[in-house]
Amino acid sequence: MAQVSKIPTYRMVYETIRKQIQDEVYKQGTLLPSEHDMCVLYHATRPTIRKALDALVNDGYIKKHQGKGSIVMGVPKGIGILSITGTTSAIGQEYLKTKIIVKPEIRNWTNAFTFNLSEREKELGCIYMERLRYVNSNPVFYDITMIPNLNLPRFTSRSFENKSLFDILRKFYQIEIKGGEQQILARGADKTLQKYFSVSKGHPVLQLNRRMETNRVDFYVYSQVFCNTDEYVLYGRF
Repeated sequence: MAQVSKIPTYRMVYETIRKQIQDEVYKQGTLLPSEHDMCVLYHATRPTIRKALDALVNDGYIKKHQGKGSIVMGVPKGIGILSITGTTSAIGQEYLKTKIIVKPEIRNWTNAFTFNLSEREKELGCIYMERLRYVNSNPVFYDITMIPNLNLPRFTSRSFENKSLFDILRKFYQIEIKGGEQQILARGADKTLQKYFSVSKGHPVLQLNRRMETNRVDFYVYSQVFCNTDEYVLYGRF
C-alpha cells in the first residue's frame, strides 16, 4: 500500500496554535510556551517550531519579543481564507454557514476557470458544485468548485451544508491540500453576485481563481471564489 504524504509538520503546528489562539486557549497578551516546550509538546525539531512561529508572526497572531518569547496578539481582523486547512478551519464553524447553490454533480469540462487541464483531466470529467458562505450571517463568499471525477465514491451524495469540503476530502478520501497557486482579480458585481451579496450593479468584488495541489499525484482541486470584502479583509498563508 502506497504511503500517503501528509501536511508538513510546521503547518500542523501553525494550525494547532492558530486554532488555540482563536479559541482563547492562549489569550491576547499572554505568552506561548517556550520553543523547547513546544518541541516536546509537538514532537518537532526547533527549526520546525520556529518556522511555525514565523508564519504566526507574518499572519499577525503573535509577535516575538527578545528575552520574553512569543506574545499572543489575538485573532487578526479579517478572514484567513488562504489557510491551507480551508475557510471553515480559518474562520470557525460557529461563525461560518454554508448554503448549497448547486449540489455536487458530474459534468464534462474543457477548462477550469483560467487554468488549463490535462487530457486525462478532460477525459475524467469533474464533480461540480456551488456554495454561498455566510460569516456572522453576512454573505461574504460565493464559490464554484471543480474536482476531477476520480476515485471519489459517493461524493455527489454527501451533504455539504455547513460542512467543510477540505474536511470531507481528508476524512473520507485521504486527500490533503498541500498548497497551490491563485490568481486575484478585481471586478464589478454582475447579476448573480448582486443577488447573492445583496449589492448594487458594479459593486467591487474580489475574485480568486485557485488551483490547489494535493497529496495525490496530478490530482488538483480547482475553485473560483468571489469575496465581498466590505467588512472583512483577507489574509493568510497558502
